[in-house]
Amino acid sequence: MHVAIVTAGGAGMFCGSCMHDNTWARALRDAGIQVTLIPTYTPIRVDEENLSSRRVFFGGINVYLEHKSRIWRALPRWMTGWANHPGFIRLVTRFAVSNDAAELGDLTLDMLDGELGSQRRDVEDLVSFIADDLKPDVVCFSNVLLAGAVRSLRQKYSGTIVCTLQGDDIFLDGLSNRHRRAAIDRISQRVSDFDGFLVHSDYYRDHMSRMLSIPVEKFSRIPLGIDFSPFVTRSWNTDSPPTDNQRPDIAPPTTATEFRIGYFARVCPEKGLHLLVDAVRKIRVTCPNVKLVAGGYLGSRDRDYFERVRQAAGDLGAAFEYVGSPAEQSDKIAFLQSLDVLSVPAPYREPKGIYILEAMACGIPVVQPAHGAYPEMLSATGGGLLFRPGDSDDLASKLTSLMIDSTRRIELATQGAAMVRRKYSLEAMTNSTLSAFEAFRHNSTEATPPGTADRETP
Repeated sequence: MHVAIVTAGGAGMFCGSCMHDNTWARALRDAGIQVTLIPTYTPIRVDEENLSSRRVFFGGINVYLEHKSRIWRALPRWMTGWANHPGFIRLVTRFAVSNDAAELGDLTLDMLDGELGSQRRDVEDLVSFIADDLKPDVVCFSNVLLAGAVRSLRQKYSGTIVCTLQGDDIFLDGLSNRHRRAAIDRISQRVSDFDGFLVHSDYYRDHMSRMLSIPVEKFSRIPLGIDFSPFVTRSWNTDSPPTDNQRPDIAPPTTATEFRIGYFARVCPEKGLHLLVDAVRKIRVTCPNVKLVAGGYLGSRDRDYFERVRQAAGDLGAAFEYVGSPAEQSDKIAFLQSLDVLSVPAPYREPKGIYILEAMACGIPVVQPAHGAYPEMLSATGGGLLFRPGDSDDLASKLTSLMIDSTRRIELATQGAAMVRRKYSLEAMTNSTLSAFEAFRHNSTEATPPGTADRETP
């Protein structure tokens, strides 16, 4: 079987979706599946082996110019193709590029118009590459904002076409009301062009089914998958010898020493660092040994937000530290292992939350809001506690309980580390993926009207 995954680069940042797409591609490859990972907008940035192809489709600079300039659209392809070169895109995105939904309303609608819009040539390029050159058995688009290309692809390609939904709503919700309504309407009109949709939680299935008018039966849930081989679980119990994946050299914290509460996610309002700062301030009234250490990507869009958070945390002094975005996976793991508990108190209803799984893989318990995908993740792993969303008092209470009750903290850490490896392994993700692809292919074949050609099968 040959699977083509069309992913979306994050404009130079570590993007959870494209990072997971890369891990997903590697897991399928290691299982004997031929995989082509096709980047769009920008090259992807990952902290592991990059499996994406060099050629970028719908290059962000070219897409913008085609949207804005009739002259650019009229130029022959040999005169404009340089704008899709990965090196040029990387250079430009270092200085001036926006992925802020509020600024991209008209361009989003243009993209969703597909073959009818100003991106027609880019649609043709991608369709030709997939249908004529690759000829895969399955094509998976990593987000529904690429739906504009699917109708043209359907006309030339007889295989299975699916879409992974993994955060599309946050972009759509960031559009103006006019653009949001128009975008949702365009996407809903193209839902039937897909054979099925993949999600990572029941919550997101139900949410996106309502938002985009997608029948629930067109969804299949697959677990997130993590390569656990680099992750070492922190050893909390010093009374017994360390087991596999444990580090005996890290001593368990006590309330007499510094207690490190960590945050690791993109620094933006949707992830809720401001709520965690407020909770830590409340905890320090009675427990002054607490320190908040935050890590994660900070983009230009959110620098004003972070400055407000930093100013609000001014009274914490050295008890608040931002360590930036780790450049290497080993640095990220070392950061997580240095914590006593992690919390990303997102007001946004998160559909994934890979950072939660990574923390648990390191033997770190988590405290998360009781909405989005978090309740399902903690129910599956038992690796943490839930608090009332948006309630910094309840967040502070849950964090304090884990600081005081070391036995409970160790129980959550131990169970989470074991269960996350069982429920969110690369093998589990791969098996679920192949089962979903087979079901989508079967359903599309069953739905083929009499007299029409059946789809090719691998």
